[in-house]
Amino acid sequence: MADESKPHFGYTRGGLPIHRRARDHLRAKPDAHPVVKINAWLALKITKSVGTMWCAYAFAIFDLLALPTAIHGGLYGIVQWVASFFLQLVLLSIIMVGQEGQAAASDARSEKTFEDAEIIADRLDTSTEGGIKEILDEIKALQMQVSALQDK
Repeated sequence: MADESKPHFGYTRGGLPIHRRARDHLRAKPDAHPVVKINAWLALKITKSVGTMWCAYAFAIFDLLALPTAIHGGLYGIVQWVASFFLQLVLLSIIMVGQEGQAAASDARSEKTFEDAEIIADRLDTSTEGGIKEILDEIKALQMQVSALQDK
């Protein structure tokens, strides 16, 4: 098992750790005040629980309890119910689920870009086989051939 205090993807130029999972970012600051750690942990737990389709279903059922009252209020009551209850509670969870999916796709693209950048940097390294080293070796061989021809 990898050391979880070390960032999975290293550090940014500004020194920020790049972890694979959000919860690892919470562990990244061991010198943070305990209240800050608890607040971050609680916020992450609430976000993860509210950002589920099950929570959206629960909110929708809860919102339906107020629907009969909204219907008795006429068109204004229904509009107010949709705007105040349904949109704010149910769509909040659904949007969070969608954003989590988008974030996962973005993370995957970022990880692939990072891996590609590592490959490119490795190929540009003058000591790595299969990269620019082969080109430099060919140039040196050509220089030696040119020198040999000039010496004749």
